[in-house]
Amino acid sequence: MQKRIVITGMGTLNAIAHNIPDFSPALKNGHCGIREIDIFDTSGFSARTGGQIKNFVARNYIPQNFSMKRMSRADLLSFAATLEALHDAGLYPFPEELQKGTGVSIGGGAGGLLEAESFYGDFLKNNGRRARFSRLASLFCASSADRIASAFDLAGPKATFMTACSGGATAIGYARDLIAGGQASVVIAGGVEPMCRLTYAAFNALKSVAADTCRPFDKNRDGLSLGEAAAIVILEELDSALARGARIHGEILGYGITCDSYHMTAPDEQASGAVRSMEAALRDSGLSPDDIDYINAHGTATPVNDAMETKAIKNVFGKRAYTIPVSSTKSMHAHTLGAAGALEAIVSILALRNGFVPPTINHQERDPQCDLDYVTSGARSANLKTALSNSFAFGGNNTTLIFGKYTERSACHER
Repeated sequence: MQKRIVITGMGTLNAIAHNIPDFSPALKNGHCGIREIDIFDTSGFSARTGGQIKNFVARNYIPQNFSMKRMSRADLLSFAATLEALHDAGLYPFPEELQKGTGVSIGGGAGGLLEAESFYGDFLKNNGRRARFSRLASLFCASSADRIASAFDLAGPKATFMTACSGGATAIGYARDLIAGGQASVVIAGGVEPMCRLTYAAFNALKSVAADTCRPFDKNRDGLSLGEAAAIVILEELDSALARGARIHGEILGYGITCDSYHMTAPDEQASGAVRSMEAALRDSGLSPDDIDYINAHGTATPVNDAMETKAIKNVFGKRAYTIPVSSTKSMHAHTLGAAGALEAIVSILALRNGFVPPTINHQERDPQCDLDYVTSGARSANLKTALSNSFAFGGNNTTLIFGKYTERSACHER
């Protein structure tokens, strides 16, 4: 019998909430965290807004008994989110008997680039004198997973996924596989992405950034809004979670992963990779298209992506595509790149647990090419049993996750 893998803990910091209790109402109320950036100088860029985590003071989230020496913003954000998730799961302090069987699986991209930019600026300013190369200790994206594992003496599998905007989702799918295959009993999984000048400059150079704020699926959408976030979930086998009396937020039912093999930055307009990713997730979960109650779209608000994703949903779901609520919460918390799939996994779990469909905000004019139900008039109350979440990335990396509302009988068997 296939193992049931459940989510027992969640933690996040993002542009609209600095914890899980605040995140759900922010989503329900359609809060927008996209505003002027002050974490670095945006002069010279055509866009100056984004989903920055404002007023982040790491020591307010991380106790004194944990060293923050040489930790990057990515390390600090992911560690803070991990602590919240562990508290939520009832695993803090971390049980010694679980250390050997606990893994870490994190998606990301920028890593310590923000700190590297600061180092390089000082290096040039001082002509190389008094350069503290130790500031580059957390440059690499893998540093966040390393910090989490070492802080709690975890000896299970550890991996970092740098598949751009699908990294966080892929990390969660991989974590599910580790537990299902007996390689780990618990996995701390998710994604982290800090804002940095280099990433912001790159997306501006690609002319992919919205002039003011992103408008997913809108006729006049002109690009994404970049953001930052950390999003962490605790995955474990159902029987183990029940045995220790853990609260269960939801269940991961399946996931799919594909590659377009099309273009480095542009999605395949025929949507072949996105279609296959959703179909693979449905097969893996044992569900049919008729069983999906809500779709959390990748929905970046770029002209090509939103039209492509709409086409993909129609190809997979047929006529029923028009009756399934589809929303892009990037309109609220912005596109958090390597953290996006993990953050939107939490969005999906909160929607299932708390009985609502998050809205797509900032939508003003309907696009004939994007003609599905994008939930543009505010959040809706809904008794959701399943949610599908898409993450499509540069390089044609596609990952789809499917979550179910927890019941004694799996959602796979209740249809």
